[in-house]
Amino acid sequence: MAQLIQLKTHTDKRGQLTVVQDEIPFDVLRTYYIQGVPDTTIQRGGHRHKKSWQALICLSGSCEIYNNDGISENIFTLNSPDICLILEPKDWHTMQQFSKDAVLLVFASTKYDVDDYIDQPY
Repeated sequence: MAQLIQLKTHTDKRGQLTVVQDEIPFDVLRTYYIQGVPDTTIQRGGHRHKKSWQALICLSGSCEIYNNDGISENIFTLNSPDICLILEPKDWHTMQQFSKDAVLLVFASTKYDVDDYIDQPY
C-alpha cells in the first residue's frame, strides 16, 4: 500500500537541509526526475511493476499521484520537498496536475527493465 513519509529537515539561518537516508525501505538502483511538464492536463505513469519499489519527492512545485493497489484508490498531493511517497510494485499509479515549476524526483529499487512494467490498471 502506498504511504507518505515525512523526511527529516534541518533548518537554520543558512537554509534547509532535507535528508533521505534510512526512510526509504529499499536500496536505490535508479534515480530520475520529471520536470518541464507543459500543462496540467499531461498525465505520466499509468502502470505498476512486478518488482520495482519507488519513492517520489516533489522537490519544487506540486503534483498529484493517483494510486490504486487493487483494493483501494487514493490521490496524494506532493507539494513539499520533505514529503516522500513510497509506492510498492502493486501500486498502479499516474502522475498528474504538475505545476509549471514541478520537479518530481523518483528513486527506484531496480534498474529500468521494460518487462517489469504492467500497463493494465486493476
